[in-house]
Amino acid sequence: MDTAEIKGLTTKEIIEHIENEQNFLGRQKMNHAVSPFDNPMKLKESRRIIARLKTILRQRQMNEEPNS
Repeated sequence: MDTAEIKGLTTKEIIEHIENEQNFLGRQKMNHAVSPFDNPMKLKESRRIIARLKTILRQRQMNEEPNS
Protein backbone atom coordinates (compact mmCIF):
# COMPACT_ATOMS: atom_id res chain seq x y z
CA MET A 1 0.00 0.00 0.00
CA ASP A 2 1.62 3.22 -1.12
CA THR A 3 0.98 6.80 -0.04
CA ALA A 4 -1.28 7.63 -2.99
CA GLU A 5 -3.60 4.74 -2.12
CA ILE A 6 -3.72 5.78 1.53
CA LYS A 7 -4.58 9.38 0.68
CA GLY A 8 -7.57 8.12 -1.30
CA LEU A 9 -9.04 6.44 1.79
CA THR A 10 -11.40 8.04 4.28
CA THR A 11 -10.25 8.66 7.84
CA LYS A 12 -12.42 5.82 9.12
CA GLU A 13 -10.93 3.42 6.57
CA ILE A 14 -7.41 4.46 7.57
CA ILE A 15 -8.16 3.69 11.22
CA GLU A 16 -9.55 0.28 10.24
CA HIS A 17 -6.45 -0.46 8.15
CA ILE A 18 -4.19 0.50 11.07
CA GLU A 19 -6.01 -1.92 13.38
CA ASN A 20 -5.90 -4.70 10.79
CA GLU A 21 -2.21 -4.22 10.08
CA GLN A 22 -1.34 -4.15 13.79
CA ASN A 23 -3.23 -7.41 14.34
CA PHE A 24 -1.53 -8.93 11.29
CA LEU A 25 1.90 -7.80 12.53
CA GLY A 26 1.27 -9.30 15.97
CA ARG A 27 0.31 -12.65 14.46
CA GLN A 28 3.31 -12.57 12.14
CA LYS A 29 5.70 -11.84 15.02
CA MET A 30 4.28 -14.79 16.94
CA ASN A 31 4.59 -17.07 13.91
CA HIS A 32 8.13 -15.85 13.27
CA ALA A 33 9.11 -16.65 16.86
CA VAL A 34 7.83 -20.22 16.51
CA SER A 35 9.25 -20.94 13.07
CA PRO A 36 11.36 -18.26 11.35
CA PHE A 37 10.25 -16.92 7.98
CA ASP A 38 12.22 -17.40 4.81
CA ASN A 39 11.81 -13.66 4.24
CA PRO A 40 11.73 -11.62 7.49
CA MET A 41 11.38 -8.43 5.42
CA LYS A 42 7.61 -9.03 5.63
CA LEU A 43 7.73 -7.80 9.23
CA LYS A 44 9.60 -4.67 8.20
CA GLU A 45 7.14 -3.95 5.40
CA SER A 46 4.20 -4.33 7.77
CA ARG A 47 5.73 -1.84 10.22
CA ARG A 48 6.30 0.61 7.39
CA ILE A 49 2.70 0.34 6.21
CA ILE A 50 1.50 1.08 9.75
CA ALA A 51 3.81 4.08 9.91
CA ARG A 52 2.51 5.43 6.57
CA LEU A 53 -1.09 5.02 7.71
CA LYS A 54 -0.43 6.77 11.01
CA THR A 55 1.45 9.60 9.29
CA ILE A 56 -1.40 10.34 6.88
CA LEU A 57 -3.93 10.09 9.72
CA ARG A 58 -1.93 12.57 11.82
CA GLN A 59 -1.61 14.97 8.89
CA ARG A 60 -5.37 14.95 8.48
CA GLN A 61 -5.86 15.56 12.19
CA MET A 62 -3.47 18.52 12.10
CA ASN A 63 -5.29 20.01 9.10
CA GLU A 64 -8.70 19.67 10.78
CA GLU A 65 -7.64 21.30 14.06
CA PRO A 66 -8.34 25.03 14.21
CA ASN A 67 -5.27 27.12 14.79
CA SER A 68 -5.37 28.58 18.27
